[in-house]
Amino acid sequence: MPTATLSSKNQIVIPREAREALQLKPGDQILVVVRGAKVILLQKPKSHSSALRGLARNLYGKNYLKKERESWE
Repeated sequence: MPTATLSSKNQIVIPREAREALQLKPGDQILVVVRGAKVILLQKPKSHSSALRGLARNLYGKNYLKKERESWE
């Protein structure tokens, strides 16, 4: 498991394995999410709308909308 060391300027270098997993390149931004005592690094999406597209696709099943509309009749 790769480790990172905090410098005297409070900076870290993200290990190569993590950069490759997130496909990070110089200049990319990352999101830092703090959950209690854990920190999660996520690649910042270039477009939030495209990152969210399709998330609810399987939430209700394929025919949910059709069944819902039929119930209105």
